[in-house]
Amino acid sequence: MSDSKQFDVVVIGAGPGGYVCAIRCAQLGMKTALVEKNPRLGGTCLNVGCIPSKALLHSTEIYHEIKHGASAHGIVAKGITHDLAALMKRKDSVVDQLGKGVQGLVTKKGVTVLSGAGRLLGNGQVEVSDSKTKEVIQAKEIILATGSKPVELPFMPFDGKRVVHSDHAIAFEKTPKKMIVVGGGAIGLELGCVWSRLGTEVTIVEFLPEICPQLDPEVAKTARRILSKQGLEFRLSTKVSSARSSKTKTTLTIENKEGATEIDGDRILVAVGRAPCSDGLGLSEAGVGQDEKGRVGVDSNFSTNVPGIRAIGDLIHGPMLAHKAEEDGVACAEIIAGQAGHVNYDMVPGVVYVDPEIANVGLSEAQAKEREIPTRSGTFPLAANGRALATGATDGLVKIVAHAETDRLIGVQIVARGASELIASAVAHMEYGGSAEDLARTIHAHPTLSESLKEAALSADGRGLHSL
Repeated sequence: MSDSKQFDVVVIGAGPGGYVCAIRCAQLGMKTALVEKNPRLGGTCLNVGCIPSKALLHSTEIYHEIKHGASAHGIVAKGITHDLAALMKRKDSVVDQLGKGVQGLVTKKGVTVLSGAGRLLGNGQVEVSDSKTKEVIQAKEIILATGSKPVELPFMPFDGKRVVHSDHAIAFEKTPKKMIVVGGGAIGLELGCVWSRLGTEVTIVEFLPEICPQLDPEVAKTARRILSKQGLEFRLSTKVSSARSSKTKTTLTIENKEGATEIDGDRILVAVGRAPCSDGLGLSEAGVGQDEKGRVGVDSNFSTNVPGIRAIGDLIHGPMLAHKAEEDGVACAEIIAGQAGHVNYDMVPGVVYVDPEIANVGLSEAQAKEREIPTRSGTFPLAANGRALATGATDGLVKIVAHAETDRLIGVQIVARGASELIASAVAHMEYGGSAEDLARTIHAHPTLSESLKEAALSADGRGLHSL
């Protein structure tokens, strides 16, 4: 095999985990190839997930704020409407710009990009093929980073028209009249908000008794109350048992403790989770083990049961989040290079990018109690924060949970405009073993929303200065 086809590392999949891993491998002096079957690097997050959805969320948030909130600021805005095609064009331009940026970055970092689908052949070989060409490359280490895909309900397969997943829901050509969202997690809530702001009647159907099960019940209830006020309808503790479609609508049979009923919509967004994307990788042929959920089994070094094959990101355990995948990728590269790569999975923040945003890190109070960890907690309402009042963003709260004996921070949950940025401070304190006292004594600029973190920490010790 020619030298041009021999590499130290081959990464299959160029999503956040894969391309970051490839860059780090190259930085550490390894000859690295990055295999991607799609025309643009960046994976789900950049192309059909994190980035386009956030672009739409921001555009619709501006529209909603002007239409419904401008008068409170003394701004007269009449005849406000939206141009869906222009919204989509802006979203696409953001994705295109970032995609070109990633492509250029990877290339300049010295990574060889190979276009095509990667498949394991054994003995360190990977077949890279597209509709026209096929080649075999060799590597000392192969890293699988192929991400995940939306989960499909067996009785309601995706057709891209009536029954859709998130990829479809960021590219509707017209605003639905009525959309039913099956699943009250981050994806369902975010895309539900996008279309609700544009005039769609949105109903969220959630099997569990509350939205976002990772959240403290108090926090989740607060978030749901705010979203309900914005127009979303929620059907909790409700399962979808069947579906039937006509030319104009899809009708769902839903069941709860009150019995069965039918609801219909012209769009059904199924957002019940994601599953590892391993189709065509040749895992079984290569002998790579998977669990009952399709996740690839790895040890602390990201090694599978087959020597020379590792896996990261959504393919393995842990939350299916872009930033988690990136950390996996960096750690994996450093371990291969003989360094002490590490990911603290207890400190992976999560964010739901609705308005106000919902962010969390660590354990909720309920989760801590399930583990028999003694806790004390403090909350602070955004309505008591000066900056929130000044900007009209008073919906929400901050809740911190600390160990009752050591005072070490266990978890932080935030419902606030800008919570995605505020949570970083909590992550930093927790990463370095900080206590509620440490957070309470950290000086925060005034007036800022971040003061709510300090006040919540003070409240945990009964010392709240600006709350009762």
